Amino acid sequence: MGIRQAISLDPFKQQKVKDSQQTTPLRDKTFRGNASQFFVAGELCRRGLYAVVTLGNAANTDILCSNIEGTKFVHIQVKTYLPEKSSTCSVGKKAEKSYGENFFWVLGGIPSPLSGCPFEYYIVPAEVMAENITSSHQRWLHTPGKDGKTHNDSTIRTVHIPPHSNQYSWDVSPYLNRWDLIEAKLAD
Repeated sequence: MGIRQAISLDPFKQQKVKDSQQTTPLRDKTFRGNASQFFVAGELCRRGLYAVVTLGNAANTDILCSNIEGTKFVHIQVKTYLPEKSSTCSVGKKAEKSYGENFFWVLGGIPSPLSGCPFEYYIVPAEVMAENITSSHQRWLHTPGKDGKTHNDSTIRTVHIPPHSNQYSWDVSPYLNRWDLIEAKLAD
């Protein structure tokens, strides 16, 4: 394997890395995704809860969060987007499954360090995510596309980030900064 040279020192910026075999984008999405999980865990700890980042070692759970007593737990799946650039956040096909009442999705808008944009968090219960992702994807599948052609199914599922929307999207804005949903689930 060859020497890798990064063109920029900003890990949140799309970078090219030279390798003896090829030139590929640096894993800036990985940096953002990892950062997002730690920012979410930090926010939960700031609110008096225990939060452990699983570092990819637990299926469908990026963060395991509990009350102080350790008697109640929630599982959190974190997905990341750039608030200054993104109109959607990709969640994938697994968002169609409701994993139970103790499962939450957190869509983390993690801005680039130099952007000046604020952090954004949408805290969505799994049941709400599953219902809305499933129905919006079905609307998309059953609506003719360009030139009346049928849409082909895929594993791509997205949530439109306010104020963006389209004819298939659902309104996620009521879940902005709804940390109270997790706090209530872990209350005594």
